[in-house]
Amino acid sequence: MDNLNNYQDFDNVNMPFSLDAEQAVLGSVLIDPLCMSQVQLYLRPEHFYLPQHRSIFGAMVSIESVGGRIDPLLVLDHLKKENVYDDAGGRNYLFQLAQIVPSTANVEAYAKIVREKYYIRTLINVSKNIITSAAQEEESADNLLDSAEQKIYDIRQGKTTTGPSKISDIIINDVYDRLHKLSSPDKELYKGYPTGYSDLDSVITGLNKSDFILIGARPAMGKTSFALNIARNVSLLGKRKVLFFSLEMTKEQLAQRVLSTEARVQGNKMRTGDFEPDDWTRLGLATAVLNDCELYFDDSSDISVSEMKARTRRLKNVDCVFIDYLGLIKSGSRKENRVQEVTGITKDLKNMAKDLNIPVICCAQLSRSTEGRGKAHRPQLADLRESGSIEQDADIVLMLYRAEYYKGETEKSDDEQDQDSSANKVEVIVAKNRHGPTKTVELIWDSDHTLFVSMERVRNDM
Repeated sequence: MDNLNNYQDFDNVNMPFSLDAEQAVLGSVLIDPLCMSQVQLYLRPEHFYLPQHRSIFGAMVSIESVGGRIDPLLVLDHLKKENVYDDAGGRNYLFQLAQIVPSTANVEAYAKIVREKYYIRTLINVSKNIITSAAQEEESADNLLDSAEQKIYDIRQGKTTTGPSKISDIIINDVYDRLHKLSSPDKELYKGYPTGYSDLDSVITGLNKSDFILIGARPAMGKTSFALNIARNVSLLGKRKVLFFSLEMTKEQLAQRVLSTEARVQGNKMRTGDFEPDDWTRLGLATAVLNDCELYFDDSSDISVSEMKARTRRLKNVDCVFIDYLGLIKSGSRKENRVQEVTGITKDLKNMAKDLNIPVICCAQLSRSTEGRGKAHRPQLADLRESGSIEQDADIVLMLYRAEYYKGETEKSDDEQDQDSSANKVEVIVAKNRHGPTKTVELIWDSDHTLFVSMERVRNDM
């Protein structure tokens, strides 16, 4: 009975905050506006507990964002416009803040205290929500656990859902922050992760956070190899942490394929063991190169999107997720038919990208309709199997097409046959691009080493 009373008294928990720390942060900035750059590394307006402190710091952020120099008069003008203080009350309180600060040298320490109290308050609120949801017994335990884990994860990531936000607040707090980062000397750190194919990156601007990207193709077009090539490039060249879920191939098969590609040792030799001395040398060098590659494989064959999301969180600091492939993902709930299941899965994949704020790339098999169009086998968005939701939920849809695969169905000139023998062209069709144009990018397929090579690199090697 005592435990039940504790739950009932949960709403009476006092919210922790430090009045002294909040005042010291604001006072430090008023005394020395250069402190703002240090404070903004840790705090946003919502981190302050008292509403008037949120408004004061919000005014400071607004002034800073337009290149102004923070001073008490400008801050007071903002506060009067928002009816936070009148002229006399505002002047007195801002003067009081400036007098309270013992030393601006400790402004970072004050800011950390304010943030610490904010996280504890957020944890209390999230705990209340978790208890309320569990007590209502309207959702399954799995859904409750996933929701609770997601909410705790968001706190760790510094993210909270605070309801609707005014456009000016979003621009000041989020948009300007990203624009400043993109125009800084370290701008490469904030752009989309390069795929390793410059022509493709110029169209889709790399793999961007929160994007759900689909790689669609018929069997034998190389979609798994293409996904592996990009995963390797993001991890090795981009120095990013990549998690690759394979619902079809084993970890060993995937690692072997990446090693074969990296060493430029033919795939059939990796299966037969018919190596030459030079092959062992290349394999050794490739192993050394891949030693520091933060590329992780998970070959669980019966897994849902919520389980993938949980494993991604537990691995910590994952920058990019690949999934091979959509048709084998387990539905998290019972649906009437496969179309409804796929609709739920693609929605979950998009939410996964959004919630974790990372690009999620998923392979998908196209329908046989490409085979039944006579000589016009080039894939279209309508060829995505089982559900139109795939096209709807994906931010970017890439489709692979190799005319060489269908060469027996068409007659070619001698010149075309000579070209095909020297280079197996692949079209990467950007069929949907929420952020830019749709376009076709040409790559070269090296089947011996399961490697896609950019046309620019081929031209440079010639």
